[in-house]
Amino acid sequence: MLARVTAACLLALLAGTAPHAQAPGPSSDPSQLLVFIRGAAIGSAESTIRKTAEGWVVTGSSRLAPPLDVTARRVLVRYSEDWKPVELSVDGTVKGSGFSVHTTFNGTTAENDVVQLGQPTHKVDTVSLDAVVLPNMFFPTYEALAVRIASMTEDTGQLRAYVAPQAEVAVDIKRLDVQAIETSRGTVKAHRYSVTFQNPGGPLATEVWTDDGGRLLRFEAPSQSLSVIRDDIGSVAARRQNISRPGDERVSIPANGFNLAGTISRPTGQADAKGRYPAILMVAGSGPNDRDETIAGIPIFGQIAGSLADAGYLVLRYDKRGIGQSGGRAETADIYDFADDATAAIAYLRDRKDVLDDRISIFGHSEGALVALIVGSKMKDIEALVLAACPSGSGADLVLEQQQYLLGTMKLSDAEKESRIALQKRIQAAVLGKADWTGIDPDLRKQADTQWFHTFLAFSADSVITKVRQPVLIIQGELDKQVMPRHADKLAELARARKKLPADSVALVKLPGINHLLVPAETGDVAEYTTLSGRAVSPDVAKSVIEFLGKHKRK
Repeated sequence: MLARVTAACLLALLAGTAPHAQAPGPSSDPSQLLVFIRGAAIGSAESTIRKTAEGWVVTGSSRLAPPLDVTARRVLVRYSEDWKPVELSVDGTVKGSGFSVHTTFNGTTAENDVVQLGQPTHKVDTVSLDAVVLPNMFFPTYEALAVRIASMTEDTGQLRAYVAPQAEVAVDIKRLDVQAIETSRGTVKAHRYSVTFQNPGGPLATEVWTDDGGRLLRFEAPSQSLSVIRDDIGSVAARRQNISRPGDERVSIPANGFNLAGTISRPTGQADAKGRYPAILMVAGSGPNDRDETIAGIPIFGQIAGSLADAGYLVLRYDKRGIGQSGGRAETADIYDFADDATAAIAYLRDRKDVLDDRISIFGHSEGALVALIVGSKMKDIEALVLAACPSGSGADLVLEQQQYLLGTMKLSDAEKESRIALQKRIQAAVLGKADWTGIDPDLRKQADTQWFHTFLAFSADSVITKVRQPVLIIQGELDKQVMPRHADKLAELARARKKLPADSVALVKLPGINHLLVPAETGDVAEYTTLSGRAVSPDVAKSVIEFLGKHKRK
């Protein structure tokens, strides 16, 4: 998904829960939860839920680095047997300052005693009888959220969540599907739910996964680049069994000091006289993407790869470095490192006896399309480039464009919006070495001042696309709100201006009603991703690729 939102763009998260019903009896074993912002690990939490004679008890602790900067030495929430809240107790720090809250529930009344910055306050709220209690960013308490969701008897429902000691919000829940996840300890079934919190500032769409017993596997807020993942499914040995095709082959790709784990989808149809096929390498977008480029539960690459293989192409897709079963470290990599990984994958394809080494194309999606451009500009013998949802211009311009669009959806004053844009510009200038960090929160610098962000802000597709000599297919969803359709128009214009290339060497395909994930949508907003009813990639994506490569295949 493009692009990773910077710290200046992060919004306050109000958490939530799900419909009431008898819980299914979750395991009482401690869970270790890993917390990520934009794919970078920022801390962990330990959680336990157990049944007692009086009801349910959720306990835990956590330590999260900036930008969240929240530590919980002890968290405890007690519920009655039928999930009515009884007591909340939190002892910890927020941004280095001591914070504690003790809440007692009496029917529909919640009495909060809060100490922050040494100042005690008392606050009384009216709450629902069966509200789930979720102090903001204290993730051990989300175990109750998982149990309540897993107790749903219908495919849709609603509950109330008390974000102590702030406010109660309504939560809408929709059952999505069940996925199998391979781990070193066996296969885990993940029950996926779309969970939308009706916050005062606007709805927040998230995804919640539970295991068979109702324990929390994953909590994800795509618009905030936030993921909370149980350690067994968050390890490098874990991989979702999102999608498979008869004859799929697991492969290991030698890279720079580590191996990339991938899948080859073998083609149907006739090979050449030596048993070789044309090949396509798929390069995923930004963030912690696996080989299927699974975003909001949609295996984008897994679906497209099957269609391309059915058309006679050998297709390779891989877990990004440090993700899934691939080695390497994602947190220190930049866009050129990802281009090196793609180059290693090309070399691997060329070494295979079942690949026509002069007929290898690259399909890049979002930031992966930028990677495809880098590789194509250096490797002139690549047959063709497919750029799906590819941004034009610089990364710095794109981040500002995305932030302006996001702010336009928020209930903020014009002055506040202008202030946030001005801060974002200052941060980007400092990252690029065009200004210093004076007056910028050190936590924001810690998050933004990375090698990846520097190379992303500085990179411009406009200058690179003029250097590639391959035929170029540009695919753009007309409802894309992360990379607006105008970017595709600009790239097509630049590609057509290349000298000494046939007029038909560039094709632009715009897909009505299709979003950044290449699936049908209503608004195209990121907040809509987890609630989409249709989760199939538009067949026009693969169809366009097959037709274009068929016209431009080397003889």
